[in-house]
Amino acid sequence: MTNYIEPLVQESTPSIIADKLRKAIGHGELKPGTQLGEAELARKLGVSRGPLREGMQRLTQEGLLVAIRNRGLFVVDMTPDDVRDMYLAREAVERAAARKILEGRYAAAGQELIDIVTEMAAAWTPSAVGELDIKFHETLVRLADSPRLSRMHQTFITETRMCIHALEETYSASEVRIEEHLQLATAIQKGEAALTDQLLVAHMDDAIARLTNR
Repeated sequence: MTNYIEPLVQESTPSIIADKLRKAIGHGELKPGTQLGEAELARKLGVSRGPLREGMQRLTQEGLLVAIRNRGLFVVDMTPDDVRDMYLAREAVERAAARKILEGRYAAAGQELIDIVTEMAAAWTPSAVGELDIKFHETLVRLADSPRLSRMHQTFITETRMCIHALEETYSASEVRIEEHLQLATAIQKGEAALTDQLLVAHMDDAIARLTNR
């Protein structure tokens, strides 16, 4: 397992610290409900408390950390309502990204996404499929070439990883996920805007159902 809470090997800036913590949260190294102790984190990261506080403040603003009065900072615990709200926001970002892609070189974009689906089909473990699932959606938004959409999407992807790690048993139907991604990538490759939008909405609804176990 990759450890993200370790000494930094480059300049210690709040953004680098925030990225380290974001990855640690997304990959389950810092689990939901975990309290973040400044002294211990500063020691593990090899940084002073000033930049660490700034980095943690960024994640608080993103909603990944929550401050509890007289207790401290904690990793957010995703409830079913949180999952539904996060996917509502993710859906808005990814539908916008897909529309942007379909205005340009959609055939090449679709093929890049199909290549990721091929990797998913060859993956051996649910966790590997899960990471490729994430890669698919990160690539979808990146291909829209919109820095603002990518910035917003970053937080949602971290929250998605948290959900998948916590609820992998209800989200492990790999063959269904692979087929959904293939249909979506193919629709994009063919430039079918209405179908792409319809499939994205259905895909998000299916993810909510799996992750909230309803």
